[in-house]
Amino acid sequence: MTPRTALYAGSFDPLTLGHLDVVRAGARLCDILVVAVGRHATKQPVLTHDARVALIRAEAGPVVQAAGAVLRVESFSGLAVTAARDVGATLILRGLRGATDLDDEMSMAGMNAAMAPDLQTVFVPASPGTRFVTATLVRQIAAMGGDVSPFVTPGVARALREAMTGRG
Repeated sequence: MTPRTALYAGSFDPLTLGHLDVVRAGARLCDILVVAVGRHATKQPVLTHDARVALIRAEAGPVVQAAGAVLRVESFSGLAVTAARDVGATLILRGLRGATDLDDEMSMAGMNAAMAPDLQTVFVPASPGTRFVTATLVRQIAAMGGDVSPFVTPGVARALREAMTGRG
């Protein structure tokens, strides 16, 4: 039997507790969860690509393993559907925080289905405690010297502090 592979794509700048919610739920739906870290020439991330990959392996690895799945972390720079095909995924995971996300994600799922009808988009609702968490807000709080610990793991908080002080 072919293992069921799911792709969860994003910038993960930084990896938040909301992202880990999606990882936790997604790992229960597949045998292999591929977290695909985007590389976009037009974006200037706070954390380097290598730092984001390392944090995902460190923080999401135990979560995926506890669910009985295997974690792979890959890079991509094009379309998510192309990345999904490249890794042999049949599922694309997307997190939903609320109604605004649903509207945006439904449009994206429709476009993805038109380009890749063999891929199924699966929406994972955010837990009540993480519905308000966005990577953008976490970056803004960190940039202003605020405490991001309620929104990220200790390892991610440390990496953000180091990046903001020029040591990351």
